[in-house]
Order: sequence, then structure tokens, then C-alpha cells
Amino acid sequence: MHRYKLIIVDDDNYLREQLVWALKDDFDLVQCGDRDTGLKAAVVERPDLVLLDLHLPPTNLLADGLRNIAEIRRTDPQTVIIVMTGDEDPETPLLAVEAGAHDYFRKPIDMRELRVIINRALERQRIERENIRLRREIEGRYSFSRLIGFSEPMMEVFGAIRKVADSNATVSIRGESGTGKELVARAIHHNSQRRDGPFVGVSCTALPENLIEAELFGHEKGAFTGAVGAVEGRFERAHGGTLFLDEIGTLGLALQAKLLRVLEEREVTRLGGTKSTKVDFRLITATNEDLEQATTEHRFREDLYYRIQVVPISLPPLRERREDIPILIEHFLRRFCEDQGIKPRQIDKEALLYLTNYAWKGNVRELENLIHRLVVMTDSEIISVTHLPPNILVQEASLDPHRADTSQKTRITSAGLSLDQEVATYEYELMRAALELAGGVKIKAAELLQLNKDRMKYLCKKYNL
Repeated sequence: MHRYKLIIVDDDNYLREQLVWALKDDFDLVQCGDRDTGLKAAVVERPDLVLLDLHLPPTNLLADGLRNIAEIRRTDPQTVIIVMTGDEDPETPLLAVEAGAHDYFRKPIDMRELRVIINRALERQRIERENIRLRREIEGRYSFSRLIGFSEPMMEVFGAIRKVADSNATVSIRGESGTGKELVARAIHHNSQRRDGPFVGVSCTALPENLIEAELFGHEKGAFTGAVGAVEGRFERAHGGTLFLDEIGTLGLALQAKLLRVLEEREVTRLGGTKSTKVDFRLITATNEDLEQATTEHRFREDLYYRIQVVPISLPPLRERREDIPILIEHFLRRFCEDQGIKPRQIDKEALLYLTNYAWKGNVRELENLIHRLVVMTDSEIISVTHLPPNILVQEASLDPHRADTSQKTRITSAGLSLDQEVATYEYELMRAALELAGGVKIKAAELLQLNKDRMKYLCKKYNL
């Protein structure tokens, strides 16, 4: 069992011995009698907690005591500092907490109260360290170049990125809006031999076709009204790197023909110019359209389709990788709380169940925007169901029997129904939802459903889960 290490820094020898006698059975203790010894011990020992007197020799000044708190916190921000002093000034506790102390109490010391304060502080520290460990696990084990997930579909995406990155093959990324197509394109670029070159992105839906052509090819002075100087296009800017064409399916047929020519000849001529320039770039495209259907309907050139479809990568919608939702939520919570400079927020179990089972038509982008809004608009450190918007709460009755809609309650027809079958169907859906939320871990799923181990085992066997 882990034993916490405590440093006691106080110039009162009798008090130090009293503290050692009271705490020695539960903690590893180090005693220090002055400021310098205490600061050195904090560096060498790396304690979990420091019991610190504010008035220490050689100066015994409060200002120096507050600086000691800051020094120890700089050594290790996770070290918990509990201040103890005989200072009667009512401002002193506030100053100590502002300097970085976790808690404060005045002498003489009540040992029972001290134990409560220490245990509470160490429990909070344990939770914070566990959160840091989980964040590192998410960033290490469950992420790849800013893409996050551990579901089987995402593992396949990560594998495809690794395989294709070091080649020069053209990549076509398919996926619904908000699934992270540009992140995949950037991941391919940053893991390729072209990583030191530019990554140039173009949204083919952001500008009218005539302006997109000027953006891609560049133009010479006087090429059109308003062209007051020569400008290089995106093809030239991407030389030595990667060109990412987002929503390529929206390009008109004329521009598709010009793009095909650039890909075949690897040279480009600016609008209004006569000189061709050699270009070397890796093309990655993305679309949420059905290009095969567009080709059949002659809205997309067949020859260009085969040119860009060398290596296809399909991104799953968020509803098909629900097991990734909890770690995505953790990631966004941490990021937005850090951006706002506020204490970390957490999602309670019931709210997490709703978020995990929501359809997420806008995919990861919709989830990201919601978490951002919850962080900004929620004062509580725990985000609960009461903070969720109505569209998240209006879900099928299997999520919460207390929120079942009327149609689910009154769908008996004149033909009747099997009560046992309806109950079994409802029970199965709850089991499935809980197991999905728990990532397949039956113990966690049992906790969500408030079931004991035997009941959980029986239901899993009954429904072949």
C-alpha cells in the first residue's frame, strides 16, 4: 500500500515531535526546523504534502513565509501545502491560500482536525494525479496527430495514415461533415517526408469558382479587373509540401479539367500568364459527397475521380464509434478549461450516458462546440443533466425510464402485445447502452445500472452480450 511522504517544517521542536508521534504510523515523515532546510528537503524528497509554518527562522517574516509557499509550488506544483501558524491576523489565511497553500489552520493544533484536513487534501491530490495520468494516456495511447480515439474504426484510420504517410500517393478522405477530414490530411502531412514543407489547404466551397481558379493557379498583373500585381497560387505555394482540397466534389467541370491537367503534367500556368512553372506537391482531397453518384450523373469527371482515388480513407461518423465519446469529452473539457483559465470541469454519469447515446449529426465538431458552450456557461465544476440542452435530452426512452415519451407508453394496439417481450426489449436496450458507455467493461456497466455482479452476469448471458 502506498505511503504518502510528509515534510514538517516548523522551528518548534516540541510541536514537530508531537506531529511525528501522531502521524508516524500512517506517513513517511521528514522534519525540518528552518526555511533553508525545508526548501532543500522539498527539492530532494519530493513530498506529497508539506506542513509549513509561516514564520520560520532566520527572518520569521510573513512575507518570507508566503515566498516559501511559492518556492515549494515551483519545485512541484502537485505538492500539497498546509499552512500552520500562530498568526492571529485575519488576512493571513487569505494571503496563504493566494500564495498557493491548500489549507490553513492556527495553532494550537487539534490532531483530529489536522488528520481530516490532511486526508482530504491527499484525496484531492490523488484525484488530480489520476486525471493527469488519464490525460496523458489519452494523448499517448488514444491519440494520433491530434486525432483521438481507441475504437476499432479509428484504429483502422490510424493504421491507414501510417501506411500512406511516407508515400507520395494521392489520398481521398471520405466522411460526413465534422468528422475531422482536415485533421487526417494534416496527420498524413506531418508524418510524411514532406513534413518540413508547407501544408496548403483550400476550401472548394468557400469561394465562387472563378475566384477559386485564381486562388489555385495564381495570376499575373492585369489578368482580370482588380489584379494589380502578380500573385502565386496555391499550387505553387504547396511546392515541396501537401495541397489539401476540401470538398473537391463541389468544383465545376471546367475547373476539374484544369486540375486534372496540373496533376498529369505537374506544372501550372498563372491566369493571364504564358510561362509554366513546375510544381511538386502531394495531393489530398476530402469530400462528404457521393463521388461515384456524381460521376454517374456527369457532375464529376471520371478520369479525375480515378486520379484522386488512389488511396481512399473513410472516416466513421461519431455515432459509429460511441466508445470514443468519453475520451473526446475529457479532451475537450481539459482544453477549454485551460483556455478559460478555470478549474477543470467533470461530467457526471447520467449526463455522460445522454451524451454517449446522442446521434451527433454534426459529429466531433458538434460535440466540441457543445463542450465549449458547457464550459463557458456552467458555473458548477460538475456538469449534470440539468446543464444539457433539450435536444440532447430528447432521446429514445431506453436512456431514462423517467423520461419516456407518451408514444412509447401508449403504443398498444387492438391486436395487443407481449408484455414479456416488450420488457425484455427494453431491458436489452438498457444493457446494450450501458455496455457501450462502459467500453465493454461489465463491472462499470453494472455500476451504471446499479446491478450486482451476479445479476449482471445473468443478464449478459440471457441476451448474449
